Amino acid sequence: MQPIINSQLPEFNVQAFQNGSFKTVTNNDVKGKWAIFFFYPADFTFVCPTELGDMADKYARFQELGVEVYSVSTDKHFTHKAWHDASDTIKKIKYPMLADPTGALSRAFGVLIEEAGLAYRGTFLVNPEGQIKVTEIHDNGIGRNADELLRKVEAAQFVAAHPNEVCPAKWHKGDATLKPSIDLVGKI
Repeated sequence: MQPIINSQLPEFNVQAFQNGSFKTVTNNDVKGKWAIFFFYPADFTFVCPTELGDMADKYARFQELGVEVYSVSTDKHFTHKAWHDASDTIKKIKYPMLADPTGALSRAFGVLIEEAGLAYRGTFLVNPEGQIKVTEIHDNGIGRNADELLRKVEAAQFVAAHPNEVCPAKWHKGDATLKPSIDLVGKI
């Protein structure tokens, strides 16, 4: 397996559903800003709407941090619209829902389950330079937490703005950070 941290966002060109419209989203749309790619197995399922609804509830906070959220499944954009129209939870979503029916984007991020044509629950935070800074991949029975993802975004943005500091475990915005040096070795 190749390490994905600090690798470049792959090139892609996919259809999406957002705010009642279909549109095309490419890797060029992501350049220059923070982005989250939030892969999930399929529309019209059980754990997926709980996660996507959680992200929808926190979307304004992600936007305040300058982060665009892209949910991705191997469903078509038409299916995203049908799910949006049928589910009160999915109706809350304002972020783009990317369609990956060929599995190309899921495969590029290493989350495609080839034999099923579905994605694992993969979360990827991409910085404005197009580098993947955070990744988390779950088996499909394990849901994610948008609050924890917000914490990770804040930590990644802090480290990007303060390259000589690091964020310890459970760090939250405003907490003390560490400045790595030989003086800290064995003292923490």
